[in-house]
Amino acid sequence: MAQPISLAQSTDKTELFLLPALANRHGLITGATGTGKTVTLQKLAESFSAIGVPVFLADVKGDLTGIANAGSVTPKMKERLTMLAVDTPKFIGCPVTLWDVFGIGGHPVRATISDLGPLLLGRLLNLNDTQEGVLQLVFKIADDNGLLLLDSKDLRAMLQYVGENAAQYQTEYGNISSASIGAIQRGLLAIEEQGGDQFFGEPMLNIDDLMQTTDGKGLVNILMADKLMSSPKLYSTFLLWMLSELFEHLPEVGDLDKPKLVFFFDEAHLLFNEAPKSLLEKIEQVVRLIRSKGVGVYFVTQNPLDIPDTVLGQLGNRVQHALRAFTPRDQKAVKSAAETMRANPKFSTEAAITELGVGEALVSLLDEKGRPNIVERAFILPPASQIGPIGQDERKALIDNSIVAGVYEKILDRESAYEKLKGKAVGGANQAQTPANVPEEERSMADKMKDSLGGLFGGGSSAPAPTARGRVSQRDSVVESMAKSAARAVGSQLGREIIRGVLGSILGGSGSRRR
Repeated sequence: MAQPISLAQSTDKTELFLLPALANRHGLITGATGTGKTVTLQKLAESFSAIGVPVFLADVKGDLTGIANAGSVTPKMKERLTMLAVDTPKFIGCPVTLWDVFGIGGHPVRATISDLGPLLLGRLLNLNDTQEGVLQLVFKIADDNGLLLLDSKDLRAMLQYVGENAAQYQTEYGNISSASIGAIQRGLLAIEEQGGDQFFGEPMLNIDDLMQTTDGKGLVNILMADKLMSSPKLYSTFLLWMLSELFEHLPEVGDLDKPKLVFFFDEAHLLFNEAPKSLLEKIEQVVRLIRSKGVGVYFVTQNPLDIPDTVLGQLGNRVQHALRAFTPRDQKAVKSAAETMRANPKFSTEAAITELGVGEALVSLLDEKGRPNIVERAFILPPASQIGPIGQDERKALIDNSIVAGVYEKILDRESAYEKLKGKAVGGANQAQTPANVPEEERSMADKMKDSLGGLFGGGSSAPAPTARGRVSQRDSVVESMAKSAARAVGSQLGREIIRGVLGSILGGSGSRRR
Protein backbone atom coordinates (compact mmCIF):
# COMPACT_ATOMS: atom_id res chain seq x y z
CA MET A 1 0.00 0.00 0.00
CA ALA A 2 1.15 3.51 -0.77
CA GLN A 3 2.21 5.62 2.18
CA PRO A 4 -0.44 8.12 3.39
CA ILE A 5 0.19 11.74 2.42
CA SER A 6 0.75 14.06 5.36
CA LEU A 7 -1.03 17.24 4.32
CA ALA A 8 -1.74 19.34 7.40
CA GLN A 9 -1.60 19.55 11.18
CA SER A 10 -4.65 20.48 13.20
CA THR A 11 -4.66 23.07 15.94
CA ASP A 12 -4.55 20.26 18.53
CA LYS A 13 -1.37 18.87 16.87
CA THR A 14 -3.11 15.99 15.06
CA GLU A 15 -1.54 15.14 11.71
CA LEU A 16 -4.06 14.93 8.86
CA PHE A 17 -3.45 12.39 6.09
CA LEU A 18 -4.81 11.96 2.59
CA LEU A 19 -5.13 8.26 1.82
CA PRO A 20 -3.77 7.49 -1.69
CA ALA A 21 -6.26 4.65 -2.17
CA LEU A 22 -9.07 7.23 -1.86
CA ALA A 23 -7.39 10.04 -3.78
CA ASN A 24 -9.36 9.11 -6.90
CA ARG A 25 -12.53 10.14 -5.04
CA HIS A 26 -11.56 13.61 -6.25
CA GLY A 27 -11.14 16.80 -4.25
CA LEU A 28 -11.71 20.51 -3.88
CA ILE A 29 -9.39 23.35 -2.86
CA THR A 30 -11.17 26.66 -2.33
CA GLY A 31 -10.45 30.03 -0.77
CA ALA A 32 -10.10 33.72 -1.48
CA THR A 33 -7.09 35.17 -3.29
CA GLY A 34 -3.94 35.14 -1.17
CA THR A 35 -5.13 32.58 1.38
CA GLY A 36 -2.72 29.77 0.38
CA LYS A 37 -4.45 27.69 -2.31
CA THR A 38 -1.37 27.60 -4.56
CA VAL A 39 0.91 26.30 -1.79
CA THR A 40 -1.70 23.66 -0.90
CA LEU A 41 -1.80 22.60 -4.55
CA GLN A 42 2.01 22.42 -4.65
CA LYS A 43 2.14 20.39 -1.43
CA LEU A 44 -0.36 17.89 -2.79
CA ALA A 45 1.32 17.67 -6.21
CA GLU A 46 4.80 16.99 -4.81
CA SER A 47 3.37 14.48 -2.33
CA PHE A 48 1.67 12.53 -5.11
CA SER A 49 4.88 12.63 -7.13
CA ALA A 50 6.85 11.29 -4.16
CA ILE A 51 4.72 8.12 -4.03
CA GLY A 52 5.03 7.55 -7.79
CA VAL A 53 1.80 9.17 -9.00
CA PRO A 54 2.09 11.40 -12.12
CA VAL A 55 0.40 14.79 -11.88
CA PHE A 56 -1.01 17.27 -14.38
CA LEU A 57 -1.61 20.85 -13.30
CA ALA A 58 -2.01 24.27 -14.87
CA ASP A 59 0.24 27.11 -13.69
CA VAL A 60 -2.06 30.08 -14.19
CA LYS A 61 0.13 32.57 -12.30
CA GLY A 62 3.56 31.34 -13.37
CA ASP A 63 4.76 30.46 -9.88
CA LEU A 64 4.56 26.65 -9.70
CA THR A 65 7.70 25.77 -11.65
CA GLY A 66 9.68 25.87 -8.39
CA ILE A 67 8.36 22.36 -7.73
CA ALA A 68 11.27 21.17 -9.91
CA ASN A 69 13.85 22.40 -7.37
CA ALA A 70 14.55 21.53 -3.76
CA GLY A 71 13.20 24.08 -1.32
CA SER A 72 14.98 25.92 1.49
CA VAL A 73 14.12 27.40 4.85
CA THR A 74 12.80 30.93 4.49
CA PRO A 75 11.97 33.21 7.45
CA LYS A 76 8.23 32.56 6.99
CA MET A 77 8.77 28.81 6.77
CA LYS A 78 10.98 28.82 9.87
CA GLU A 79 8.25 30.65 11.76
CA ARG A 80 5.63 28.14 10.60
CA LEU A 81 7.81 25.12 11.49
CA THR A 82 8.46 26.51 14.95
CA MET A 83 4.77 27.21 15.54
CA LEU A 84 3.77 23.70 14.46
CA ALA A 85 6.70 22.10 16.27
CA VAL A 86 7.45 19.88 13.27
CA ASP A 87 10.76 18.89 11.73
CA THR A 88 12.20 20.73 8.75
CA PRO A 89 11.14 18.82 5.62
CA LYS A 90 13.71 16.95 3.60
CA PHE A 91 14.00 19.40 0.72
CA ILE A 92 13.81 17.80 -2.70
CA GLY A 93 12.48 18.65 -6.17
CA CYS A 94 10.25 16.67 -8.51
CA PRO A 95 10.72 15.50 -12.11
CA VAL A 96 8.94 18.11 -14.24
CA THR A 97 7.85 18.47 -17.84
CA LEU A 98 6.67 21.88 -19.04
CA TRP A 99 3.89 22.24 -21.63
CA ASP A 100 2.54 25.29 -23.44
CA VAL A 101 -0.27 25.53 -26.01
CA PHE A 102 1.70 28.35 -27.68
CA GLY A 103 5.01 26.44 -27.59
CA ILE A 104 6.86 29.24 -25.80
CA GLY A 105 7.21 28.26 -22.14
CA GLY A 106 7.15 24.52 -22.73
CA HIS A 107 6.65 21.75 -25.26
CA PRO A 108 3.80 22.43 -27.71
CA VAL A 109 0.59 20.59 -26.97
CA ARG A 110 -1.94 20.06 -29.75
CA ALA A 111 -5.19 18.30 -30.58
CA THR A 112 -6.80 17.73 -33.95
CA ILE A 113 -10.07 19.44 -34.82
CA SER A 114 -11.64 16.01 -35.20
CA ASP A 115 -10.49 14.88 -31.79
CA LEU A 116 -11.74 18.01 -30.07
CA GLY A 117 -15.22 17.27 -31.42
CA PRO A 118 -18.15 19.53 -32.29
CA LEU A 119 -19.48 20.13 -28.76
CA LEU A 120 -16.21 21.35 -27.26
CA LEU A 121 -15.37 23.25 -30.44
CA GLY A 122 -18.82 24.83 -30.40
CA ARG A 123 -18.23 26.09 -26.87
CA LEU A 124 -14.80 27.40 -27.81
CA LEU A 125 -16.27 29.28 -30.77
CA ASN A 126 -19.13 30.61 -28.61
CA LEU A 127 -21.84 29.13 -30.85
CA ASN A 128 -25.54 29.02 -30.07
CA ASP A 129 -27.61 25.83 -30.34
CA THR A 130 -28.48 26.30 -34.01
CA GLN A 131 -24.90 27.06 -35.02
CA GLU A 132 -23.61 24.13 -32.99
CA GLY A 133 -26.09 21.88 -34.80
CA VAL A 134 -24.72 23.05 -38.16
CA LEU A 135 -21.19 22.37 -36.93
CA GLN A 136 -22.29 18.83 -36.06
CA LEU A 137 -23.47 18.39 -39.64
CA VAL A 138 -20.16 19.71 -41.02
CA PHE A 139 -18.33 17.07 -38.97
CA LYS A 140 -20.73 14.38 -40.19
CA ILE A 141 -20.28 15.35 -43.85
CA ALA A 142 -16.49 15.36 -43.41
CA ASP A 143 -16.62 11.91 -41.77
CA ASP A 144 -18.89 10.47 -44.46
CA ASN A 145 -16.56 11.69 -47.20
CA GLY A 146 -13.30 10.59 -45.57
CA LEU A 147 -12.04 14.15 -45.10
CA LEU A 148 -9.71 14.50 -42.13
CA LEU A 149 -10.20 17.60 -39.97
CA LEU A 150 -6.79 18.10 -38.39
CA ASP A 151 -6.13 21.83 -38.12
CA SER A 152 -7.96 25.13 -38.50
CA LYS A 153 -7.38 25.40 -42.24
CA ASP A 154 -9.08 22.02 -42.69
CA LEU A 155 -12.13 23.22 -40.81
CA ARG A 156 -12.17 26.53 -42.69
CA ALA A 157 -11.98 24.71 -46.05
CA MET A 158 -14.72 22.30 -44.97
CA LEU A 159 -16.99 25.14 -43.85
CA GLN A 160 -16.52 26.91 -47.16
CA TYR A 161 -17.22 23.75 -49.13
CA VAL A 162 -20.37 22.86 -47.16
CA GLY A 163 -21.61 26.44 -47.39
CA GLU A 164 -21.17 26.50 -51.17
CA ASN A 165 -22.84 23.10 -51.59
CA ALA A 166 -25.50 23.31 -48.88
CA ALA A 167 -28.36 22.65 -51.32
CA GLN A 168 -27.13 19.18 -52.33
CA TYR A 169 -26.79 18.11 -48.67
CA GLN A 170 -30.12 19.49 -47.48
CA THR A 171 -32.18 16.37 -48.19
CA GLU A 172 -29.83 13.94 -46.46
CA TYR A 173 -28.45 16.05 -43.62
CA GLY A 174 -30.96 18.85 -43.09
CA ASN A 175 -30.91 22.61 -43.49
CA ILE A 176 -27.51 24.29 -43.43
CA SER A 177 -27.90 28.06 -43.33
CA SER A 178 -25.26 30.40 -44.67
CA ALA A 179 -25.73 32.58 -41.58
CA SER A 180 -24.67 29.72 -39.29
CA ILE A 181 -21.70 28.86 -41.50
CA GLY A 182 -20.67 32.51 -41.36
CA ALA A 183 -20.96 32.61 -37.55
CA ILE A 184 -18.73 29.53 -37.24
CA GLN A 185 -16.16 31.06 -39.59
CA ARG A 186 -16.13 34.29 -37.60
CA GLY A 187 -15.68 32.38 -34.35
CA LEU A 188 -12.79 30.45 -35.85
CA LEU A 189 -11.19 33.67 -37.05
CA ALA A 190 -11.44 35.15 -33.55
CA ILE A 191 -9.69 32.11 -32.08
CA GLU A 192 -6.97 32.28 -34.73
CA GLU A 193 -6.34 35.96 -33.96
CA GLN A 194 -5.79 35.02 -30.30
CA GLY A 195 -3.22 32.41 -31.34
CA GLY A 196 -5.52 29.52 -30.47
CA ASP A 197 -5.05 27.92 -33.89
CA GLN A 198 -1.64 26.73 -32.63
CA PHE A 199 -3.54 24.24 -30.48
CA PHE A 200 -5.03 22.52 -33.55
CA GLY A 201 -2.91 20.06 -35.52
CA GLU A 202 -0.39 17.25 -35.27
CA PRO A 203 1.56 15.67 -33.70
CA MET A 204 -1.19 15.37 -31.14
CA LEU A 205 -0.45 14.97 -27.45
CA ASN A 206 0.06 11.36 -26.44
CA ILE A 207 -1.52 10.85 -23.02
CA ASP A 208 1.09 8.20 -22.22
CA ASP A 209 3.73 10.94 -22.19
CA LEU A 210 2.00 12.47 -19.16
CA MET A 211 1.99 9.25 -17.17
CA GLN A 212 5.69 8.66 -16.66
CA THR A 213 7.79 8.02 -13.57
CA THR A 214 11.46 8.82 -12.96
CA ASP A 215 13.39 6.98 -10.25
CA GLY A 216 10.11 6.00 -8.66
CA LYS A 217 8.72 9.55 -8.67
CA GLY A 218 5.69 10.57 -10.66
CA LEU A 219 6.21 13.12 -13.41
CA VAL A 220 4.74 16.55 -12.64
CA ASN A 221 3.34 17.95 -15.89
CA ILE A 222 2.95 21.73 -15.71
CA LEU A 223 0.88 23.55 -18.30
CA MET A 224 2.25 27.08 -18.55
CA ALA A 225 -1.08 28.86 -18.63
CA ASP A 226 -0.26 32.48 -17.76
CA LYS A 227 -0.70 33.53 -21.41
CA LEU A 228 -3.44 30.99 -22.06
CA MET A 229 -5.53 32.58 -19.30
CA SER A 230 -6.06 35.61 -21.54
CA SER A 231 -8.33 33.28 -23.56
CA PRO A 232 -10.46 31.72 -20.78
CA LYS A 233 -12.59 29.57 -23.08
CA LEU A 234 -9.53 28.13 -24.79
CA TYR A 235 -8.05 27.37 -21.36
CA SER A 236 -11.15 25.62 -20.04
CA THR A 237 -11.82 23.81 -23.32
CA PHE A 238 -8.25 22.54 -23.43
CA LEU A 239 -8.41 21.13 -19.90
CA LEU A 240 -11.81 19.55 -20.53
CA TRP A 241 -10.41 17.96 -23.68
CA MET A 242 -7.55 16.60 -21.55
CA LEU A 243 -10.04 15.01 -19.18
CA SER A 244 -11.92 13.46 -22.09
CA GLU A 245 -8.67 12.08 -23.52
CA LEU A 246 -7.84 10.47 -20.19
CA PHE A 247 -11.34 9.03 -20.01
CA GLU A 248 -11.06 7.56 -23.49
CA HIS A 249 -7.47 6.42 -23.28
CA LEU A 250 -7.32 4.68 -19.90
CA PRO A 251 -8.83 1.25 -19.21
CA GLU A 252 -11.10 0.44 -16.30
CA VAL A 253 -8.99 -0.49 -13.27
CA GLY A 254 -11.33 -0.28 -10.29
CA ASP A 255 -9.90 0.67 -6.92
CA LEU A 256 -6.09 0.86 -6.76
CA ASP A 257 -3.76 1.51 -3.84
CA LYS A 258 -2.95 4.88 -5.45
CA PRO A 259 -4.16 6.81 -8.51
CA LYS A 260 -2.65 6.38 -11.96
CA LEU A 261 -2.78 10.16 -12.43
CA VAL A 262 -3.99 13.19 -10.49
CA PHE A 263 -5.40 16.09 -12.50
CA PHE A 264 -5.60 19.57 -10.93
CA PHE A 265 -8.08 21.95 -12.56
CA ASP A 266 -7.12 25.46 -11.40
CA GLU A 267 -9.49 28.40 -11.96
CA ALA A 268 -12.23 25.79 -12.18
CA HIS A 269 -14.99 28.39 -12.43
CA LEU A 270 -13.96 28.94 -16.06
CA LEU A 271 -15.04 25.40 -16.87
CA PHE A 272 -18.61 25.99 -15.75
CA ASN A 273 -19.14 29.65 -16.68
CA GLU A 274 -21.84 29.97 -19.33
CA ALA A 275 -21.64 26.25 -20.07
CA PRO A 276 -24.87 24.86 -21.58
CA LYS A 277 -26.81 22.29 -19.61
CA SER A 278 -25.89 19.51 -22.04
CA LEU A 279 -22.18 20.16 -21.49
CA LEU A 280 -22.57 20.37 -17.71
CA GLU A 281 -24.28 16.98 -17.73
CA LYS A 282 -21.43 15.46 -19.68
CA ILE A 283 -18.79 17.03 -17.41
CA GLU A 284 -20.60 15.54 -14.42
CA GLN A 285 -20.66 12.16 -16.18
CA VAL A 286 -16.92 12.23 -16.97
CA VAL A 287 -16.00 13.24 -13.40
CA ARG A 288 -18.17 10.46 -12.01
CA LEU A 289 -16.85 7.74 -14.33
CA ILE A 290 -13.18 8.66 -14.57
CA ARG A 291 -12.65 7.55 -10.96
CA SER A 292 -12.89 3.93 -12.07
CA LYS A 293 -9.99 4.56 -14.46
CA GLY A 294 -7.67 5.51 -11.62
CA VAL A 295 -7.74 9.29 -12.16
CA GLY A 296 -8.27 11.78 -9.34
CA VAL A 297 -9.61 15.21 -10.32
CA TYR A 298 -9.03 18.17 -7.96
CA PHE A 299 -10.81 21.45 -8.63
CA VAL A 300 -9.15 24.65 -7.42
CA THR A 301 -11.26 27.80 -7.25
CA GLN A 302 -12.03 30.78 -5.05
CA ASN A 303 -15.65 30.07 -4.28
CA PRO A 304 -17.32 26.68 -3.70
CA LEU A 305 -20.42 28.06 -5.43
CA ASP A 306 -18.38 28.00 -8.67
CA ILE A 307 -18.85 24.22 -8.78
CA PRO A 308 -22.30 22.81 -9.72
CA ASP A 309 -23.92 20.69 -7.01
CA THR A 310 -23.86 17.58 -9.22
CA VAL A 311 -20.07 17.81 -9.39
CA LEU A 312 -19.53 19.17 -5.88
CA GLY A 313 -21.21 16.10 -4.42
CA GLN A 314 -18.49 13.88 -5.92
CA LEU A 315 -15.54 15.74 -4.34
CA GLY A 316 -14.70 13.80 -1.18
CA ASN A 317 -11.37 15.36 -0.13
CA ARG A 318 -11.71 19.05 0.74
CA VAL A 319 -9.43 21.87 1.78
CA GLN A 320 -11.27 25.11 2.51
CA HIS A 321 -9.13 28.22 2.93
CA ALA A 322 -10.52 31.53 4.16
CA LEU A 323 -13.50 33.21 2.53
CA ARG A 324 -14.48 36.83 3.06
CA ALA A 325 -18.18 37.51 3.65
CA PHE A 326 -18.32 41.01 2.18
CA THR A 327 -21.34 40.55 -0.09
CA PRO A 328 -24.56 38.49 0.04
CA ARG A 329 -23.04 36.03 -2.44
CA ASP A 330 -19.94 35.71 -0.24
CA GLN A 331 -22.13 35.06 2.80
CA LYS A 332 -24.02 32.40 0.87
CA ALA A 333 -20.72 30.80 -0.16
CA VAL A 334 -19.53 30.68 3.46
CA LYS A 335 -22.76 29.05 4.59
CA SER A 336 -22.73 26.60 1.69
CA ALA A 337 -19.12 25.57 2.34
CA ALA A 338 -19.84 25.03 6.01
CA GLU A 339 -22.92 22.92 5.37
CA THR A 340 -21.10 20.57 2.99
CA MET A 341 -18.50 19.57 5.61
CA ARG A 342 -18.99 17.14 8.48
CA ALA A 343 -19.42 19.38 11.51
CA ASN A 344 -16.91 19.45 14.36
CA PRO A 345 -18.54 20.08 17.79
CA LYS A 346 -15.42 21.96 18.96
CA PHE A 347 -16.07 25.01 16.75
CA SER A 348 -18.48 26.67 14.34
CA THR A 349 -17.45 25.78 10.81
CA GLU A 350 -19.23 28.79 9.35
CA ALA A 351 -17.50 31.22 11.70
CA ALA A 352 -14.09 29.58 11.27
CA ILE A 353 -14.14 29.99 7.47
CA THR A 354 -14.02 33.78 7.81
CA GLU A 355 -11.36 33.72 10.56
CA LEU A 356 -8.70 31.54 8.90
CA GLY A 357 -5.24 33.01 8.34
CA VAL A 358 -2.91 32.53 5.38
CA GLY A 359 -1.90 28.89 5.07
CA GLU A 360 -4.63 27.83 7.46
CA ALA A 361 -7.61 25.80 6.27
CA LEU A 362 -10.56 23.66 7.19
CA VAL A 363 -9.63 20.15 6.14
CA SER A 364 -11.95 17.19 5.66
CA LEU A 365 -10.46 14.06 4.08
CA LEU A 366 -11.94 10.62 3.51
CA ASP A 367 -11.24 7.85 5.99
CA GLU A 368 -10.31 4.28 5.09
CA LYS A 369 -13.99 3.41 4.55
CA GLY A 370 -14.57 6.34 2.21
CA ARG A 371 -16.42 8.46 4.78
CA PRO A 372 -15.66 12.17 5.23
CA ASN A 373 -13.77 12.81 8.45
CA ILE A 374 -14.93 15.48 10.86
CA VAL A 375 -13.64 18.82 9.62
CA GLU A 376 -10.50 20.05 11.36
CA ARG A 377 -9.04 23.54 11.58
CA ALA A 378 -5.45 23.01 10.49
CA PHE A 379 -2.25 24.47 9.04
CA ILE A 380 -1.02 23.17 5.69
CA LEU A 381 2.48 21.69 6.04
CA PRO A 382 5.26 23.42 4.08
CA PRO A 383 6.23 21.84 0.73
CA ALA A 384 9.66 20.28 0.29
CA SER A 385 10.16 21.96 -3.09
CA GLN A 386 10.93 25.58 -3.90
CA ILE A 387 8.08 28.04 -3.40
CA GLY A 388 7.98 30.45 -6.32
CA PRO A 389 9.08 30.25 -9.99
CA ILE A 390 12.42 29.13 -11.38
CA GLY A 391 14.55 31.28 -13.68
CA GLN A 392 14.50 31.34 -17.48
CA ASP A 393 17.76 29.36 -17.77
CA GLU A 394 16.43 26.65 -15.47
CA ARG A 395 13.19 26.53 -17.43
CA LYS A 396 15.09 26.14 -20.70
CA ALA A 397 17.15 23.32 -19.18
CA LEU A 398 13.95 21.53 -18.14
CA ILE A 399 12.59 21.76 -21.69
CA ASP A 400 15.86 20.67 -23.35
CA ASN A 401 16.36 17.70 -21.04
CA SER A 402 12.80 16.42 -20.71
CA ILE A 403 11.77 12.94 -21.82
CA VAL A 404 9.78 14.39 -24.74
CA ALA A 405 12.40 16.88 -25.93
CA GLY A 406 12.06 17.29 -29.71
CA VAL A 407 8.95 15.10 -29.98
CA TYR A 408 6.29 17.76 -30.40
CA GLU A 409 8.24 20.74 -31.68
CA LYS A 410 8.03 19.92 -35.40
CA ILE A 411 4.56 20.35 -36.91
CA LEU A 412 3.25 17.53 -39.10
CA ASP A 413 1.00 18.67 -41.94
CA ARG A 414 -0.22 15.63 -43.82
CA GLU A 415 -2.91 15.41 -46.47
CA SER A 416 -6.29 16.23 -45.02
CA ALA A 417 -9.50 18.08 -45.87
CA TYR A 418 -7.76 21.29 -46.95
CA GLU A 419 -5.48 19.57 -49.45
CA LYS A 420 -8.24 17.34 -50.86
CA LEU A 421 -10.76 20.14 -51.25
CA LYS A 422 -8.15 22.38 -52.78
CA GLY A 423 -7.13 19.67 -55.24
CA LYS A 424 -10.59 18.62 -56.42
CA ALA A 425 -14.23 18.65 -55.40
CA VAL A 426 -15.46 16.05 -52.97
CA GLY A 427 -18.27 14.93 -55.25
CA GLY A 428 -22.01 14.66 -54.86
CA ALA A 429 -23.91 13.85 -51.73
CA ASN A 430 -24.48 10.29 -53.04
CA GLN A 431 -20.75 9.58 -53.24
CA ALA A 432 -19.58 6.43 -51.42
CA GLN A 433 -19.22 7.24 -47.74
CA THR A 434 -15.93 5.45 -47.09
CA PRO A 435 -12.45 7.03 -46.73
CA ALA A 436 -10.73 6.59 -50.08
CA ASN A 437 -7.31 5.91 -48.57
CA VAL A 438 -8.37 2.97 -46.40
CA PRO A 439 -7.58 -0.43 -48.02
CA GLU A 440 -10.44 -2.78 -48.79
CA GLU A 441 -9.53 -5.24 -46.04
CA GLU A 442 -9.56 -2.43 -43.47
CA ARG A 443 -12.90 -1.14 -44.75
CA SER A 444 -14.34 -4.61 -44.26
CA MET A 445 -13.00 -4.70 -40.73
CA ALA A 446 -14.53 -1.31 -39.99
CA ASP A 447 -17.89 -2.42 -41.41
CA LYS A 448 -17.86 -5.60 -39.34
CA MET A 449 -16.99 -3.61 -36.22
CA LYS A 450 -19.81 -1.17 -36.92
CA ASP A 451 -22.29 -4.01 -37.53
CA SER A 452 -21.37 -5.84 -34.33
CA LEU A 453 -21.25 -2.78 -32.09
CA GLY A 454 -23.73 -0.46 -33.79
CA GLY A 455 -26.56 -1.41 -31.46
CA LEU A 456 -24.57 -0.17 -28.50
CA PHE A 457 -24.60 3.34 -29.94
CA GLY A 458 -28.09 3.42 -31.34
CA GLY A 459 -27.55 1.85 -34.74
CA GLY A 460 -24.95 2.12 -37.48
CA SER A 461 -26.81 4.59 -39.67
CA SER A 462 -26.04 7.55 -37.42
CA ALA A 463 -22.49 6.57 -36.54
CA PRO A 464 -19.74 8.68 -38.08
CA ALA A 465 -17.20 7.05 -40.32
CA PRO A 466 -13.61 6.83 -39.03
CA THR A 467 -11.85 10.13 -38.45
CA ALA A 468 -8.22 11.06 -37.94
CA ARG A 469 -6.65 10.87 -34.53
CA GLY A 470 -3.14 9.58 -35.18
CA ARG A 471 -0.52 10.44 -32.57
CA VAL A 472 2.93 10.92 -34.07
CA SER A 473 6.34 12.15 -32.97
CA GLN A 474 9.93 12.41 -34.09
CA ARG A 475 10.29 8.82 -32.99
CA ASP A 476 8.19 7.84 -35.99
CA SER A 477 9.10 8.26 -39.61
CA VAL A 478 6.57 9.96 -41.89
CA VAL A 479 5.61 6.62 -43.43
CA GLU A 480 5.19 5.00 -40.01
CA SER A 481 3.16 7.94 -38.75
CA MET A 482 0.74 7.78 -41.69
CA ALA A 483 0.47 4.01 -41.36
CA LYS A 484 -0.35 4.31 -37.66
CA SER A 485 -2.90 7.00 -38.36
CA ALA A 486 -4.61 4.82 -40.98
CA ALA A 487 -4.67 1.91 -38.56
CA ARG A 488 -6.09 4.04 -35.77
CA ALA A 489 -8.78 5.34 -38.14
CA VAL A 490 -10.16 1.81 -38.07
CA GLY A 491 -8.88 0.31 -34.84
CA SER A 492 -9.85 3.15 -32.52
CA GLN A 493 -13.23 3.89 -34.11
CA LEU A 494 -15.00 2.48 -31.05
CA GLY A 495 -12.99 4.67 -28.68
CA ARG A 496 -13.78 7.80 -30.68
CA GLU A 497 -17.48 7.00 -30.73
CA ILE A 498 -17.51 6.48 -26.97
CA ILE A 499 -15.82 9.76 -26.17
CA ARG A 500 -17.85 11.72 -28.68
CA GLY A 501 -20.90 10.22 -27.04
CA VAL A 502 -19.70 11.38 -23.63
CA LEU A 503 -18.75 14.88 -24.72
CA GLY A 504 -21.56 15.63 -27.13
CA SER A 505 -21.12 14.03 -30.49
CA ILE A 506 -23.10 13.14 -33.54
CA LEU A 507 -23.95 9.98 -31.60
CA GLY A 508 -24.56 11.28 -28.10
CA GLY A 509 -25.25 15.01 -28.20
CA SER A 510 -28.57 16.67 -28.63
CA GLY A 511 -27.08 18.63 -31.48
CA SER A 512 -27.21 15.51 -33.64
CA ARG A 513 -30.96 15.91 -33.85
CA ARG A 514 -30.86 19.56 -34.85
CA ARG A 515 -31.23 20.41 -38.50
